[in-house]
Amino acid sequence: MISATAATAKTPLLKLEGLFLKFGGVLVLSDVSLEVYDGEIFSIIGPNGAGKTCLLNCVNRFYHPERGKIFFQGREITHCKTHEIASFGIARTFQNVELFKGMTVIDNIKLGHHVHLNTGILSAGYYFGSARRTELKLRKEIEETIIDLLEIESIRKKKVGTLPYGLQKRVELARALAMKPKLLLLDEPVTGMNLEETEDMARFILDIHEEWGVTIILIEHDMGVVMDISNRVCVLDFGVKIAEGEPVDIRTNDRVISAYLGTKDLAYSRLGG
Repeated sequence: MISATAATAKTPLLKLEGLFLKFGGVLVLSDVSLEVYDGEIFSIIGPNGAGKTCLLNCVNRFYHPERGKIFFQGREITHCKTHEIASFGIARTFQNVELFKGMTVIDNIKLGHHVHLNTGILSAGYYFGSARRTELKLRKEIEETIIDLLEIESIRKKKVGTLPYGLQKRVELARALAMKPKLLLLDEPVTGMNLEETEDMARFILDIHEEWGVTIILIEHDMGVVMDISNRVCVLDFGVKIAEGEPVDIRTNDRVISAYLGTKDLAYSRLGG
């Protein structure tokens, strides 16, 4: 685990400077700045409507901030296109499962690798030569690494639409991993899951972080998960960053307590204390 003190001595992998985002006359993000360092799990928490998902959408370029700058590996990406963001090594999962329900698990996962493919139109159209070799290599790589890591071998040939919600979330994570990300953005990965599914997903996130060395930004309402696996936590409230630090400090921060429930006993319980 990387400490907050050690992180300050490093160059950030992702840096946001003074982001402002508006929808009509509503200010969604107000002067939000943060730094995420290589090799950490950085969580963003806050009440519903705090602007957490909107922040990730700005990083992915689904939304375009009114003002501010975004840097990845020291390069400004504020005005890059969405597909360019993916090619840089930033992968994403979503609050709601965004999969092709009529396709198999393995085919959904393979779609995540498309940003790394460079097969020509002719060979791809006729499925011979380099296209076939690339396909077989990709399938082997996915089956031996991602499917094994996430323990979904038994469902790899099933259509996604036939799977329960918890497994669909696991397949979506697998598709993101197929992009070979340097930075993985997870938007509420355990929401709607039962206790066993939540524990499994938390374990997978830690495995991805520790075995693959992937830096992770996590949005999650399950404070038990957040406080257990995060190196640092950022708190948003109505689009404003009100706190940032290690989990132990966030649990006892008066502004965080006020933003969540207004009473220390209830807030401390909800924040995993």
